[in-house]
Amino acid sequence: MIEEKVFKNYIIDKNKLISYGFKSKYGKLFFEKNLSKEGFKIVVKFDKQIIGKVFDLSINDEYTNFRIENSNGFSSEIREEFINVLTDIRDKCAQRQLFQTNQAIYISKYIREKYNDEPEFLWENLPTYGVFRNKKNNKWYALIGSVALNKVDKNSKLTNTVEVMNLKADKNEIEKLLSKNGIYAAYHMNKKNWISVILDGTLHNSELETLVDESYKNILIQK
Repeated sequence: MIEEKVFKNYIIDKNKLISYGFKSKYGKLFFEKNLSKEGFKIVVKFDKQIIGKVFDLSINDEYTNFRIENSNGFSSEIREEFINVLTDIRDKCAQRQLFQTNQAIYISKYIREKYNDEPEFLWENLPTYGVFRNKKNNKWYALIGSVALNKVDKNSKLTNTVEVMNLKADKNEIEKLLSKNGIYAAYHMNKKNWISVILDGTLHNSELETLVDESYKNILIQK
C-alpha cells in the first residue's frame, strides 16, 4: 500500500496530527482535503496507522484507480497528489524510527553520543541500512541493516528478518571473534576485515560497545 511505503519506519505523534488539522470522530482522527482536481477529495484516517481514501464527489463514491502501479494520465496525477498529501502529514506529524530492535536503537545512540555520528541511509532500495562513518577520513566503521537470519547464520534455516551490525575488525582477531556466539562472517562485506553481529541480545551491550570502539580505531590506523 502507498501508506505503508510513505510511513515505513515512522512513528506518528497524535498531538501533532491534531495540530495539523485532524478532527476526532467515532474515536478516530480524520483529515479531509479537496484535491486540485475539481470534484475529488482525500480523507485520511488515523487509527493506529494512517489510511487514506480518495472520493469522487460527483458520484459520492471512492476512487481507487490511482492505486494501480504505473498508472498514467488522470490516475497518475491523483496518485502523485495523494502521495504528496501523505508525505506532508508524515514530515510534520511523525518522527523517523531509524532502527527497530532495542539493541540497534541502543548502539546507534551510543555511537551518536560518543562519536557524534548519525547514520546515513544511502540506498533507496535498502531503506533500513544505515551507515556510520568517520567525518575526518570518510571511512565506514559500522553498518546496521535488516536481513534474513539464514543469510548471516549459515547454520540456520530461518528466514525471519533480523537487524545486524557490520563492524571493522583486526584481521588477526577475526578467527577468535568468530568463535563467539552472536558473531558471524561479515554479510555482504569483506570477510577478511569485517564481522557481522546479530542485534538480538546474544552479545551484551557492553560487548557491542567494545566492538564498535575497536572498529572505529581500526579505520583510523588502516590506510
